[in-house]
Amino acid sequence: MSIRHLSVYLNDHFAGGSAALELLRHLERTHAGTPLAQAALDLHADVSEDHRELEAIMSNAGVTPGVMRRAAAVFGEKIAELKTRVDDPAGGPLRLLETLEALSLGIEGKHALWTGLASIAADVPALRDVDLSRLRQRAQDQRARIERLRLDAVRAALA
Repeated sequence: MSIRHLSVYLNDHFAGGSAALELLRHLERTHAGTPLAQAALDLHADVSEDHRELEAIMSNAGVTPGVMRRAAAVFGEKIAELKTRVDDPAGGPLRLLETLEALSLGIEGKHALWTGLASIAADVPALRDVDLSRLRQRAQDQRARIERLRLDAVRAALA
């Protein structure tokens, strides 16, 4: 096993999780007082928990979070937000759809992370005691929740 490769892989996903948390905070703020804001708040709690789990895995594997990757994630999230502002300056249904799709893709990536780590867990001491099956199931649940919101946004933006 290459600790360098594992470090890059985990840091990339850690950065992606940081960006997802920012997008969820943005949804909470911009849709305050709505069911969407509550859904974003609930997802934020789950994604935060997953992020802490990943951070613990990284710590147990001797991997430190990369400052540059984290900065790149924040920068990328700001670029994505700018893109959605250009696409839908009024902050309407297209902006929401694009934001939800970005979150959906991130959750799919997280599911792939947990699945990939499960495939090497027997060979990586830091992964042996991690309940990756539970984490994969959580990602599937989060993906199903975001998909309902995404489909509502598709209808609102494109119908």
